[in-house]
Amino acid sequence: MNKHAVHPSFSIHGRTISFNDLTEVSYSLIKEGEEFEKQIGEFLLNWTDDSETITVKTSGSTGAPKTILLKKEQMINSALATGSYFNLKSRSTALLCLPATYIAGKMMLVRAMVLGLDIHFLPPSSNPLEGVKEFFDFGAMVPMQVGNSLSQLHQIRNLIIGGAPISTSLREELKSISNNSYETYGMTETITHMAVKLINSGAVEGSPFLVLPDVEISIDDRSCLVINAPKISDETVVTNDVVELVSKSEFQWLGRFDNVINSGGIKFSPEQIEAKISNILDQPFFITSLPDKKLGEQLVLVIEGKVKENDVLKKITSSPLLSKYEVPRQIKTIPVFLRTDSGKVKRKETMTLLKS
Repeated sequence: MNKHAVHPSFSIHGRTISFNDLTEVSYSLIKEGEEFEKQIGEFLLNWTDDSETITVKTSGSTGAPKTILLKKEQMINSALATGSYFNLKSRSTALLCLPATYIAGKMMLVRAMVLGLDIHFLPPSSNPLEGVKEFFDFGAMVPMQVGNSLSQLHQIRNLIIGGAPISTSLREELKSISNNSYETYGMTETITHMAVKLINSGAVEGSPFLVLPDVEISIDDRSCLVINAPKISDETVVTNDVVELVSKSEFQWLGRFDNVINSGGIKFSPEQIEAKISNILDQPFFITSLPDKKLGEQLVLVIEGKVKENDVLKKITSSPLLSKYEVPRQIKTIPVFLRTDSGKVKRKETMTLLKS
């Protein structure tokens, strides 16, 4: 690996680490560290080897998890784009509280090495800031961690949030936090985020995602997002995300093409209906479909935990937010949803629990 990929100001918990130090640091973490530190050590060891690529596994939220190869050069380019967008300077402090087994955690380490950040590790728990007094310039969390850390989020000046959808209630809570919290759009294939959206700090309600430098976007004949970013991906990335292009560098995310439901000849985006119902329901839920003789498919609301189904239906039908066609025909309950490590609900796998 090119030694220049490690900035002379790179440090871990305030201790400057050179490229030559990394091997020793890696072995120390693997031999003496906790499980999450061993994962960090293993990645740092891979980063310093002679291979031009890193093996990364996807989360498996939209299909079976798979392993892909990412070029180290493109990971460096992604880190530089993030540094440029967030104006991260050398010796800025960064927080890693995500597992280093997935791309989000790996890229926090790459950003620190490439940009010369002082990175601090915390166990990737559901409440990572508990008992922490330090302040950080930059950090990344999944929504579950954010929701459990609201009273301390001001300790992270710029926070990027990804890995799972951000609920309407969490968005509202973030508006009162005195930091910059960003929703991110991306995937393993785009080396984490390639677009971001400010949630608080005076952000305009319903504002679109803005792409990072050197990223071009378009849509295909399904209205799905197509990403052309040669610096982070050799191939054009064709997604299954239905979007509305606002400009050459901005888009609104509408939902997943593979989730679209055709009921009685009308196409529904579950995510759009979920956004409306999230103003009514506090419990975790999602919209899906079941076969229907007349309609082909009927809308079904699946809720986690126990509820009084008639009460829920009354709330939904009396709400002015949903059209009569968007009101679910059935309500199903499941004790516990199946989720990815980042907290994203596995819809198809969860639905098998209904049938079993």
